[in-house]
Amino acid sequence: MLRYLLLLAVILTLGACSNTKYLQKDQSLYISSKVEVHGEILNAEKQDIRSSLSSKSLMTQQPNKKLLNTRIKVFLYNQKYNEKKSNWFWNLVLSKRNLEAPVVYDSAKTRESISRMTSYLHNQGFFYASVDASSKEKRHKTSVTYTVNTGRNFVLDKITYDVPDSNILAIVKAHEKLSLIQKGIAYKAATLSSERERLTRVIRDAGYYKFGRDAIEFTVDTLNKALFRNSLNPFEGFVNIFNENKGREKPTMDVEIHVKNPEDSANATWQLYHISSIYAYPDFPLNGNANDSTLKEDKRKYITIRSHQDILKPKILSKSILLRPGETYSLQQYNNTVNKLYDLGVWQFVTLQYKENKDTARALDAYLFLTPRRRQELGVNFEVSNSSDYTLGSGVSLNYRHINLSKSATQLSMSLNTGIELVKQPSEWVLQSREFGGEIGLTWPRFALPFNIRQAPRSNVKTRLTLGANYLSRIQKFDITSINLTYGYDWNESAYKRWIVRPFILNYVGVNLNPEFRDTTVNKNPYLKRSFEPALIGGESVSFIFSNNDLLHPRHYSYFRINIEESGLWLNGINSLVDAVTGKRSNVESLTRVTISNFVKTEADYRHYWRLNNHSGLATRLYAGIGIPYSYSSVLPYVRQFTAGGPNSIRAFRLRTLGPGSFKDTSTSAQIFPDQTGDMKLEGNIEYRFDLLRMFGGTVNLKGATFLDMGNIWMINKDSTRPGSEFRFDKLYKDLAIGTGVGLRLDFSFFLIRLDWGIPVKVPYNTNNKNGWYLSEWDLSSSQWRRNNIIWNLAIGYPF
Repeated sequence: MLRYLLLLAVILTLGACSNTKYLQKDQSLYISSKVEVHGEILNAEKQDIRSSLSSKSLMTQQPNKKLLNTRIKVFLYNQKYNEKKSNWFWNLVLSKRNLEAPVVYDSAKTRESISRMTSYLHNQGFFYASVDASSKEKRHKTSVTYTVNTGRNFVLDKITYDVPDSNILAIVKAHEKLSLIQKGIAYKAATLSSERERLTRVIRDAGYYKFGRDAIEFTVDTLNKALFRNSLNPFEGFVNIFNENKGREKPTMDVEIHVKNPEDSANATWQLYHISSIYAYPDFPLNGNANDSTLKEDKRKYITIRSHQDILKPKILSKSILLRPGETYSLQQYNNTVNKLYDLGVWQFVTLQYKENKDTARALDAYLFLTPRRRQELGVNFEVSNSSDYTLGSGVSLNYRHINLSKSATQLSMSLNTGIELVKQPSEWVLQSREFGGEIGLTWPRFALPFNIRQAPRSNVKTRLTLGANYLSRIQKFDITSINLTYGYDWNESAYKRWIVRPFILNYVGVNLNPEFRDTTVNKNPYLKRSFEPALIGGESVSFIFSNNDLLHPRHYSYFRINIEESGLWLNGINSLVDAVTGKRSNVESLTRVTISNFVKTEADYRHYWRLNNHSGLATRLYAGIGIPYSYSSVLPYVRQFTAGGPNSIRAFRLRTLGPGSFKDTSTSAQIFPDQTGDMKLEGNIEYRFDLLRMFGGTVNLKGATFLDMGNIWMINKDSTRPGSEFRFDKLYKDLAIGTGVGLRLDFSFFLIRLDWGIPVKVPYNTNNKNGWYLSEWDLSSSQWRRNNIIWNLAIGYPF
């Protein structure tokens, strides 16, 4: 790995050399472009305009991309086509995606860019904008500076409607609060275009099947209705009309929205359409024939099923098709029906088509063509991994899934897994742990309840029942046996909001300690001793998830998850009931010989992502969690405690070695078995991600990252065996651990391998520096220091 990194460094150094070597005498390499924005607008608006004007659609000539201050792709292009390099290494690096021909400066493209930028600014409401360009050439390299003066942009004032059809007018007025055109907002041509699309959807959703977007036009002040047909510059030649507004602080314009009647007749109006008949083809193959005479027909109350074989029970299929005969045509109902059928998981493709009924005027027949998926899936996964607490890990998992059990869209899933962890000793490999487990689950596409619950069309309800068992053995330390039973519901409240409710969670944790490990490590730490006691966790949990990562948020989006879990409430009730029935002779705890765990645990995870451009982005995360034992319990169960450090946490510290608080375990057992846990956790991360190279013909993308992590875990109550471990507000700053580092990612599209190097910047425990700052302790020239302080993290997928 070091050899290849050194070779990459050499290539980057060579790439910094002149890229003008093969240019002709009258040619100049276009090396940079800059946009300077001036005008009476906010700095944030200037930044947005600067970013937009720098796009490829407006700035028609773009300089070659740079990596680490070098035009490495131009260098590689010259190596392939001018130097004619060809051997195993160059054939690996010189794929088409890694090459860029040198961009030769073209003054004609600069003039074209000025024209496009001016048109864009006019469409943004800056009707007095001007754009100039100046170029500088030195040593066959040219840089261009675009100077933009925006002036003041227009804002919308009076908004009126011209709708001759009273029914259409009522629909438009009913949704006016959601209009994208509001008084006082800055004029943008794109806003009017988006409002046209919104009105089209609203009117069509009300049943006007044939309504088209061309029926909506805008008039600005006294301009012609066809004003917006020129998408580049609709105001060219008309700017003088607005000269009277120049003296105003905020020049304004009036907008009139026209919704025309159909053009085929002066008196004609748009017609409402209704659903007539509904036909479903549940086993329709690709390139199938809807008029196949061999199809069996099954007429139901709402739908007619045409099929060769029974894929799904007719009752379930009918409930999943949200259309009903006699209902008004609805664009939203169209989308809801398609999404509902996809959510069942039975079909690979869902197509809904409407055709006008030949016998009834203004009636539509709906045809649903459904192409099935394979009913059963079988998979085997192999995994090889490395972590901060083991040298080599390997695992095998076997997965089986039936997606349509008993033709009811019920999914059956089963999995078996096994794995081991090995540690490299000077003379041999030593087995550190082994694990075996399995799980079986059933998923129903509805609320499995004795009573009906009204649900939204797009709620995508799932009822899940899972039973799993797992055995983990840390050699010469402990064996933990865990049995889990959960029952609950998942559903989408909206496109962005999801709920996960588990009213029943039962988890048995059995622990068997190695006598030596118990005497030398566990018994010396009361908190650790209580943590390793067998536990019976019985409770419930509620999770809420918000995520708006979709096409409507191309530049930045958020993810938020909050989870609340309680254990002991209903299990204590059963325990008291058994105790009363048996006359206090026995109860759940005495029968199972396991103590009931009583606690409340809350976690919140917020993430925000920015796409800076097509090749880089910024990811951030804030996490907070706390668990509070109550009643007879004094600690959280071991499996519910918080840990810090490792590849998905604070990467400059090894897994389970950080905290709690300012405590640092320097005992011999900690070197062998690092296992620090706590009752609460705070963590924050920020990571800058960027593309590096495409390899193997573009099938693998090499990406880079640099990151900053901070946080720690704490105890709620004071622990005499771990001084400084309790949480105190006045010690929060001192207790925070901070780490930074860099990383590489190999992105194979379907999965990602991540390698991060973390190094501590601030430690929570006592050092020679005030408040634990660690920068002065860095000794990168020492191999021993690097080995002890630079942490390697190898993992699958992004940390957040």
